[in-house]
Amino acid sequence: LTEISDARSSGRILYEALRKEGIEVSIEELSNPGLEIILEKHAPEDTIVFNLCEALPGIPNSERRVAEIIREKGFTYTGNVPEVIELSYDKQKTKELLISLGIRVPYGTLLAPDEAASWTIFPAIVKPSREHCSLTLTEKSVVFDTGSLREQIRLVNRELDQPAMVEDFIDGREFHVSLWGNGRVEMLPPAEMDFSAFSDVHDRLCTYDAKFIPGSVHYENIHTILPSTLTDGELAELERVCRAAYKAIGCRDYGRIDVRLRDGAFYVLDINPNPDISEDASMASAAEHVGISHGDMASNLL
Repeated sequence: LTEISDARSSGRILYEALRKEGIEVSIEELSNPGLEIILEKHAPEDTIVFNLCEALPGIPNSERRVAEIIREKGFTYTGNVPEVIELSYDKQKTKELLISLGIRVPYGTLLAPDEAASWTIFPAIVKPSREHCSLTLTEKSVVFDTGSLREQIRLVNRELDQPAMVEDFIDGREFHVSLWGNGRVEMLPPAEMDFSAFSDVHDRLCTYDAKFIPGSVHYENIHTILPSTLTDGELAELERVCRAAYKAIGCRDYGRIDVRLRDGAFYVLDINPNPDISEDASMASAAEHVGISHGDMASNLL
């Protein structure tokens, strides 16, 4: 219920911001899988769909299908195409693509529980191979031994019914980098996740609680530094890496790249097409830092 309320609230705020920009707007709330029925009320030739939908209700992993339906019905729409959305959910394929283009990523692979003994790099992090939003990520996701590794792999397999990705845990500074544009891609000021409140390496990551559970230890103690305190040289290198990653998977309109810095090298952790653009999310905050209001940001995306 909280997620529904938050979605309605952020949708209404965006609606009002666009109206203030002089744009005629209507909100369509998708409360069942019948997206086609909703779209039939609008004319593709004079309507742009601002796609904020992450799934068809009751149909898991259907974010790609949402974009497919909008495209099949002939609408112009914001955000990324179905193929890019699908690729972003396949962490192994994305990792292989980035490696092939010389973009540094954490060493990692898909492992089953009975393969845990073959892994020798610790600390390691165990995460889902086909999810966004840090599902199942807790302080226990960072492991230092084979037994804990096996246990976390089983947890991902059991709770999400998908393979687990095991990676070298990059214990370093983390940046959430928003980019937008087609052809000419612009990087907004990077937001740095400040883990300085935590001395235990297990806690130095953006868990599910950190993103979605107010009052939790991680939510309250991981702070955002905007803009990040990078040198000019580091900022230039971060921009080079993020632009390359954005273009590598074919991002369109906007996206967010999550990156960590260790020993002077930037590692791409994740690529998020169609990231959260609500008023308090990192992209909107980064835009506001350079004088772009929420309404301006939304208008630019249109």
